[in-house]
Amino acid sequence: MGQVSLGSAEIVDQAVRSARAAFESGEWSKRTPAGRKEAMFAWIALLEAHAEELAALDCVDAGKPITECRENDIPAALETLRWHAEAADKVFGKVAPTGPEALGVITKGPIGVVGAVLPWNYPAAIFAFKVGPALAAGNSVIVKPAELTSMSAYLMVKLAHEAGIPESALLLVTGRGEDTGKPLGLHTDVDVVSFTGSTAVGRKFLEYSAQSNLKEVVLELGGKSPQIVFGDYYNLDEVVDNVLESAFLTMGQNCTAGSRLLVEASVKDELLDALMTQLRQWKIGDPADSQTQIGPMIEQAHFEKVLSYIHGASDEGATLIYREADENTFPDSWLVGPTIYADVTPQMSLFQNEVFGPVLAVTTFESEEEAIALANNTAYGLAASVYTSDLRRAQRVAASIKAGTVSVNGYSEGDISAPFGGHKQSGFGGRDNGLEAFDQYTQIKTVWYVN
Repeated sequence: MGQVSLGSAEIVDQAVRSARAAFESGEWSKRTPAGRKEAMFAWIALLEAHAEELAALDCVDAGKPITECRENDIPAALETLRWHAEAADKVFGKVAPTGPEALGVITKGPIGVVGAVLPWNYPAAIFAFKVGPALAAGNSVIVKPAELTSMSAYLMVKLAHEAGIPESALLLVTGRGEDTGKPLGLHTDVDVVSFTGSTAVGRKFLEYSAQSNLKEVVLELGGKSPQIVFGDYYNLDEVVDNVLESAFLTMGQNCTAGSRLLVEASVKDELLDALMTQLRQWKIGDPADSQTQIGPMIEQAHFEKVLSYIHGASDEGATLIYREADENTFPDSWLVGPTIYADVTPQMSLFQNEVFGPVLAVTTFESEEEAIALANNTAYGLAASVYTSDLRRAQRVAASIKAGTVSVNGYSEGDISAPFGGHKQSGFGGRDNGLEAFDQYTQIKTVWYVN
């Protein structure tokens, strides 16, 4: 389909210098918020006209099912950009409560040059998560997509320039993490880096900040999200649909994937039977087929990593209860069929480690207290789901789970109005979505007038 440039530290430096010059010139940073909003809406109109192409690019690049890209990812990206564009002139400062001897004005302004380092699992959607508020706030933004999924970001930036957003206010650098992401993290003229990806790489960006200019760092990292199903759930079919979506959406290559199913022992058999019955209807195969629900892993190295977790789970004592297809079912592909292991204990790798593949680990519990303890027994705290018809129990459990987002009686990350990020080793420094997203891309200034 084409080639993607292999960037370098020199390319990153050129991009940063261009972004800084644009920021200081005020071509975008000093444009009125209403003016920025108008330009962003023109951009969104172009993106809407190219929505089918964007969906196809993410399908080809990431192996995501085309229906998922077309119906979920691209509409979500457009909604995110639209929401933040609309919010551009609604981020207010305030006046300090002084006496008559002074006037204290507290303002919020763009922070400067922002580096947005994207993951490969939701290329267009997370582009919007970061670029939307950073650009609306008046910053110059440098986007570094994952080297495996650069094409939709390329088109989105190209269309931004066609819509009238200055070229140096939104730039793209492509290449491997060590060649472009690291120099972005170390550059002394970058004010903020916002990164979504693995916890291991997130730690490196904190090191880069410490080694350079102490730039702000915002991290949305890994997860090992629990789905807690109590015996008094409302509707079995609804639980099954949500549990399967949570575990296997994007082939489990999802930060909030509900990869741990914690189920009350009294309903374990009923729930697992229903899960497996429904899962047998899922189509595995070519992601370009509109009927496909499970496509390939992102690359061979990741494919082999996921297989190593699957093969190692039995050795640790977990019980394989479902695997519709193994690596031999689709030779010469990176397809991994949905896999379910039962009898998973907290000491096992499937319980503690983020597999980032279509693998569900099932653990039973006997009491509410045990369920909470199991849910919190990992280093992660990104998301969780609770299924119960007891409202008081739902409130108690949701309040006790150490996670940034807890959904009740359904799998959800909330919508664009709700801040998104993690606790513990799942997040650091800020939140995507909501007006809170503007906080990480703005800085507060106090101007004190003495009367």
